[in-house]
Amino acid sequence: METCKILGVNVAVTDMDGCVSYLKDNLDKLKGEYVCVCNVHTTVTAYENKEYAEVQNGAALCLPDGKPLSSVQKKRGFKNAARVTGPSLMEKILKISAENGYRHVFYGSTRETLSKMKANMDEKYKGLSDNCLFISPEFTQTACTESDEAIEKINSFNADFIWVGLGAPKQENWMSLHKGRFNAVCIGVGAAFDYFAGNIKRAPGWMQKLSLEWLYRLIQSPRLFKRYWHTNMKFIIKAYFKGL
Repeated sequence: METCKILGVNVAVTDMDGCVSYLKDNLDKLKGEYVCVCNVHTTVTAYENKEYAEVQNGAALCLPDGKPLSSVQKKRGFKNAARVTGPSLMEKILKISAENGYRHVFYGSTRETLSKMKANMDEKYKGLSDNCLFISPEFTQTACTESDEAIEKINSFNADFIWVGLGAPKQENWMSLHKGRFNAVCIGVGAAFDYFAGNIKRAPGWMQKLSLEWLYRLIQSPRLFKRYWHTNMKFIIKAYFKGL
């Protein structure tokens, strides 16, 4: 897939339909690999942290979750570039899982959140949760390598997708540590578990189209103000104006 380098990260040039088709058509080849879903925060973090940049660029795909990334791609001549958000991608794949026989592992968050996810899944996609494994790992500050037993447990489930909801940068580091150890493709989806469980509400469609989803999230979680302010300003200056 064609990429556009933004602050040192090779971000895929695609859209939602193109991404879903790519995953479907290349699923066997992608098993053992991982997919990063990039936003302004993770891209700026990669720019400032060489090791994290290597983790991002070690992925099979780095998807433009934040609209500012796809906007930069358009500014650089990729007219058909569009954002591919983690929560929406997860829902798209879940929606077509029954017809394709996909099995899933959801790794991350709390038992309560995973329980809510399962309940919502049973209501929205009847029978799908029978083909899903929900794992709430013990909390650690940084990404840790799983034991052979834990990896065998996941692999024995014969999943196609492992959705990782540990938050950035931990989830990307975790996926990188386990590259080649799972017989499924790992996709880091950040807050998607909380959205699907109903813990956090997603911004209305019009706010998403205007690149204001971050503002809606900020209203719900004011503690994120410092992060958004610093990373957004750095992204605008370096990616938009300096063309890095």
